[in-house]
Amino acid sequence: MQPDKTLDITGDQCPMTFVKTKLALEGIEAGQFLEVFLNSGEPVKNVPRSLRNEGHKVVALEKQDDGTYRLLVEKEGGQ
Repeated sequence: MQPDKTLDITGDQCPMTFVKTKLALEGIEAGQFLEVFLNSGEPVKNVPRSLRNEGHKVVALEKQDDGTYRLLVEKEGGQ
């Protein structure tokens, strides 16, 4: 699945990780996909949970070879 937008927050810490993710979601339409690269620990626990709480759909959460994670999110409001 090809994302509509990609965001790298591996250089950020909570709560900026979620703030930047939320701002990126505001830049795409409902039903489109945002790809986010984030670190293990708090970001990988908190960002997906917070997105689900806001109604977005976490489509994939995959650990990468370098230890970071790839998160694919569908913006709420899609079909």
